Formats: sequence, structure tokens, C-alpha cells
Amino acid sequence: MLDAAIKQQLDTLFQSLNHKIEFVVDSSGHDKQAELVGMLDDVAATSGDLQVTHSNVHSPTPRFAIHRDGKATGIVFQGVPGGHEFTSLILAVLNAARKGKLPDSGLVDRIQRVSPIEVRTYVSLSCEQCPAIVQAFNQIALAHGGIKHTMIDGGHVPDELKELGIQGVPSVWVGDEMIHSGRGTLAELITRLEEKFVDKTQAPKVKDLGHFGVAVLGGGPAGASAAIYSVRKGIKTLLVAEKLGGQVQETKGIENLVSVIYTEGPELASNLYKHLKAYPVEILEHRRVVMIEDQVAKKLVRLDSGEFFSCDSLIVATGAKWRELGIPGEKEYIGRGVAFCPHCDGPYYKDKKVAVIGGGNSGVEAAIDLAGIAREVVLFEYLDTLKADEVLIQKLKSLPNISIVTSAKTSHVVGNGDRVIGMKYLNRASEDEHHIDLDGIFVQIGLSPNSAIVKDLVEVNRFGEIMVDVKGRTSLSGIYAAGDVTTVPYKQIVIAMGEGAKVALTAFEDRMRS
Repeated sequence: MLDAAIKQQLDTLFQSLNHKIEFVVDSSGHDKQAELVGMLDDVAATSGDLQVTHSNVHSPTPRFAIHRDGKATGIVFQGVPGGHEFTSLILAVLNAARKGKLPDSGLVDRIQRVSPIEVRTYVSLSCEQCPAIVQAFNQIALAHGGIKHTMIDGGHVPDELKELGIQGVPSVWVGDEMIHSGRGTLAELITRLEEKFVDKTQAPKVKDLGHFGVAVLGGGPAGASAAIYSVRKGIKTLLVAEKLGGQVQETKGIENLVSVIYTEGPELASNLYKHLKAYPVEILEHRRVVMIEDQVAKKLVRLDSGEFFSCDSLIVATGAKWRELGIPGEKEYIGRGVAFCPHCDGPYYKDKKVAVIGGGNSGVEAAIDLAGIAREVVLFEYLDTLKADEVLIQKLKSLPNISIVTSAKTSHVVGNGDRVIGMKYLNRASEDEHHIDLDGIFVQIGLSPNSAIVKDLVEVNRFGEIMVDVKGRTSLSGIYAAGDVTTVPYKQIVIAMGEGAKVALTAFEDRMRS
């Protein structure tokens, strides 16, 4: 089943696992059972530390658990983990053998405060965002010891999806409650578990991480560049990030990074991490900053993990996130009709009627993609005309199942308690309110800067972007900013990298002068 090149790669990856890893397969009469067993046999054949065993438990769908040294790890796959989830399977093996990039001690302390629970993540094998959630919960299960996590291929359980009202993936459930939907980081998932399944009388451990010459907030192109340039100046440097790679992780094809003809977001993020690890940069991933205190000569930073540190210079490179509409009903129906990724959630709207909000390049491209899946696509734009490139607009107008509504201000997502059934919007010219019946809404209105943590310390513009001078200095001495979180025009990877280098050099220049 696996081709020779993949087997060779696995043979290299699985050298010296040093633990006996078993794929314990339940019995099943499902027509995909033979495919699952064949895949697992091929994977197991690449290492003497891997084996396939069979349980006496019957499952209506293909299902197996991963055991380490004869004991359950808490990781279960329901379905055949092919497509994007094949990576989740391989990483589960490595992580179960205590190899690969694992949560550090600070994260493990937080994870172990969570009560023992059973988590289910519903996925689509074509979903590019799902593996990140699956892999994060697998790591949580391994770190905890009492949490069980099951990845479920939604294609095998359509009745279950219908009963739960799931219209988007990844969708994470504990019992009959959805606790997460869509994109997410390990930090966000741990925080969600802490909110719901931790005894609030248990305070997280407080830990002083010490003092640094430079601390960088953000692990995307700007943050990585700033950290590398800082540490190369011989300065003790710390990088704190929710997710190394940042928004790049969610970017598919990258063809405009000068000297790199083509790469993809996850590959670039991996290369950023490797470059950082080539230097003595201290890295804290999966952390959120909860407070920054200006102490004039230094800055004190507290993290959601209970850890804190101080620094001489603080570089904010926290990037941006998908912008939400901010209208009633939107948050309530995320994952149940409100979506942000047409590639991930588009297949769930086959032969249905959907709306795309946003007439820029991303919105028009999303509408064109969805037109090949949905029965009807309606594109809404706030302005009088579309903002996308003309070639995209012409392509859009050539498709018979797409209609365009301009001068439209979306006002309300309408649902029936289980899913989206429509949307209300205002015609800005006439101020008349309209209702449209819909099965789904894809929001494509750009990015919002992640500046909330510093907006009371430094000057920001009306869009929330941090205002910087030509060298990346903010309005507060000792705090610098770079990348998509700032007022610097053109949110591009190559520009963010340059800006990160520039502010690091500026911080060093100011350090020498002082």
C-alpha cells in the first residue's frame, strides 16, 4: 500500500524507537478494514519496534489504538488515517516513543491539572487544518496519562455528524458538548480544557524564567528573524509564541519568497524552527502573554502558564488572525455553518447554498473554489465594487452558479439552534434589510492584528495596528514591533522577515547608545 519512497522515509524516522509500539486493531466487518490493516502492516514493517496486534473488541468502523510497551497511550484512530491524517499517525508513533517535538515541562504541568476526560475530534481526510488539532490532542493525551483522544473520520459516521449538527471540521467534543471547532493551537486547546475541566481552586505553578536582553513575542517570519538577528549580536534572547510559524502555517503555496521558487507554509515554518534551533535562542512555544508591565528600565511579561520573565527590549511580532464579522450569531454558529476555510469545510456544502463575505482576492478566490462544490454561491461585498484583481473578477462572473451582492452590510447570522439557516444584511444605499436563506457562510474579510496585549502601552491606529517609526520603534521606549501587527504596508512574508531583522538591529543600536 505504501510506496517505496515513503517506506524508506519511515525506516529512517523509526530507527531506534527504543519502545515497543503496538497498533491494536479492533475487529470490524467494514469494507475499509482490510485497507486499514494493510496500511498498519506496511508501517509496522519499517521497524522492529512496531507491530500490529488484534483485539477481540468489535467496532462498526475501522478503529485501532496505540500502545507503548504493552500499555494504552490514550491515542485512538477511528477510520483509516490516510490523506493529511497519515502525518498524524506517524507523529503519534514518534511521540508515543517520546521522540519529536513534545510539550515542555511548563505545558505538561498545565495539562496534568486537567481532569481525566474522553475527547473526540471529528475530521475530514481532505482537511488541511485538522491534523494540527489531532496531533495537539494526541500530545495532550500522552502528557496527561488519563485523557483519551479519538480521531474520528467523519466520512464513516454521517449519522453521528447529523445528530451532533456538525457542519465543519475539525470539531472537538467531550460527551455531548462541542468544546472547539476550526483552527487552533496547542495553547488554545490547553486553555479551553483548563476553563472547563480544571478545579479552579488549583492555581498554576508560578515560575520565574529570569531576565533576557531581548524577548520576542511571536514565532512567524518577523519574530524568527528578530530572534536570529538578536542572538547573533550575542544578546541573551527569548522567543515566545503560540505557534511557531504563525499565520504561515495556514498558507498553502508560497511562490513570492525571493530565491525560493516554491514552498508551502508548514515547510517554511519547519525551516524557521530549524534556523532558530541553530542558535542559542530560548524558545517557549504554545504560550500566551497575559500581561506586560512597563518598569521603565525593563519590561515584565507574564504568561498564561504561570511563568514570567523580564527583558531590556521587547519586540512584538505577533502577526494577525482571520478577521471576524462581529455580528450576532457568528460566534454561536462557528463550525455549524459559519466557516473561514473553504478548502477545509467546502466539501460539507456539496449541492448546498452558501455565502462568501468579502470581495477582495481571498473572498473571490473562495467563491470560485466553492462554485465547484456548492449548488449556489452568493458573494457579498460591503463596498459598491469588488476589490479583487480584475482577472479574478472576470473568472468569478463567468461562473453560472455565482451571484454578487454589493453595497451589502451583513447584520445577523440566522440559525435554528443547530445550524445556520440564513443571514440578514442591509443595502447601504436604501438601508433596506434583507434576509437570504443559506446553508453556510464563509467569512473572507482579511486579517486583524494581534495587538490587544500592548494596545494600552503603545499607540495603535484605528485598525489596531501598532504604529512604528521607520526603524520599528513604538511610542514606548524599549518596545519595538515588526511584521503584520504593525502599520508597515503590504503584509508579505518577505517584508515581515526584513522588518524583524530591522527592529532587532534597532534594539541593538539603542542598547549600545544607552
